[in-house]
Amino acid sequence: MQDVYIIGIGIHPFGRTDGVSGLQQGANAARAAMADAGLEWPDMQFGFGGSDSAGNADTIVNELGLTGLPFINVKNGCATGGSALIGSWQAIASGAHDVGIAIGFDKHPRGAFNALPAEYSLPEWYGEAGFMVTTQFFAMKLQRYMALHGISPTSLGRVAEKAFRNAVHADHAWRRSPVDIDTILNAQMISDPLTKYMFCSPAEGGVALVLASAKKARELGRDQVRIKAAVVRTRPPGSFEVFAPCMDIERGGAPTLLASKAAYEMAGIGPQDIDLVQLQDTESGAEIMHMAENGFCGDGDQEEWLANGWTNIDGRLPVNTDGGCLACGEPIGASGLRQVYENALQLRGLGGGRQVPGKPRTAYSHVYGAPGISGVTILER
Repeated sequence: MQDVYIIGIGIHPFGRTDGVSGLQQGANAARAAMADAGLEWPDMQFGFGGSDSAGNADTIVNELGLTGLPFINVKNGCATGGSALIGSWQAIASGAHDVGIAIGFDKHPRGAFNALPAEYSLPEWYGEAGFMVTTQFFAMKLQRYMALHGISPTSLGRVAEKAFRNAVHADHAWRRSPVDIDTILNAQMISDPLTKYMFCSPAEGGVALVLASAKKARELGRDQVRIKAAVVRTRPPGSFEVFAPCMDIERGGAPTLLASKAAYEMAGIGPQDIDLVQLQDTESGAEIMHMAENGFCGDGDQEEWLANGWTNIDGRLPVNTDGGCLACGEPIGASGLRQVYENALQLRGLGGGRQVPGKPRTAYSHVYGAPGISGVTILER
């Protein structure tokens, strides 16, 4: 396997962009990434791309050019973007190609996600009973975690407050105004214990990353950000994930535990070696739970971490430096790639007002999607 580098990054702002299709937002991001790499569409030897609600990703060739390149569609829940990146990484790491592009975009209708039971091998009654409403699942899973490990509502508020504070400095974020913790904690309750400021929103946006072999990256003078690990894992027996019809008495692991373990092994490092992190934060509790699942702290230790500001941009381990899903919103196809875009930007030292101090060398991204898929990517400068 040969080394793979991210040589170009591009993003279309997240949020709502009337009059611009999701496909066009993806093409906008692709053009920006190729320009960043000093390349053009005919230089791309392949593409991987994903979208959940904005059409087949391969139709982006109508926007970018009919060059005949192989383009693979990816649809893997919230892990779609991360999975597109992994496919692109494999295509170059295997030696099959020297340069290619991963693209993710979406344009979700306003309102909640409309997941259908049949798409997840579930009976219709599961949806009729309201169990397909993800806000309810997240809240139920979080309540159990809080009770077991002593997590307070204040910690949920601190996660959201940090997200909106970080997003002030992120041009691509949707929600860029700070929100104080009292407002967050006393806002309308959506699903106890989560208030409206503790949830992300379906959104629009596009992200693209140009990847290249070490040889190609050196030729272009772009061998700065290397992919040390890229893995995706599905759920093991006994895990309790989105749209699970029940909880097993005999508890098992979780897809994130499997993905993080595999990523650390592939990279040859551990959580103590990571300088900054992007974690899936579909809601405030998800970031808290994923801190432990990815090995950055023990269950329950998040109380101390958040109270001491250790996940702030200037803290011990900065988490979700651009505001994460809470502030950026979640266009499913693009969200996982946004995390890697942010990490690459940070490793280049181009984070501006949200730049992590001290010249970070390693960056970790984690994405999680229904019905239990996790992807982890580790970058190194």
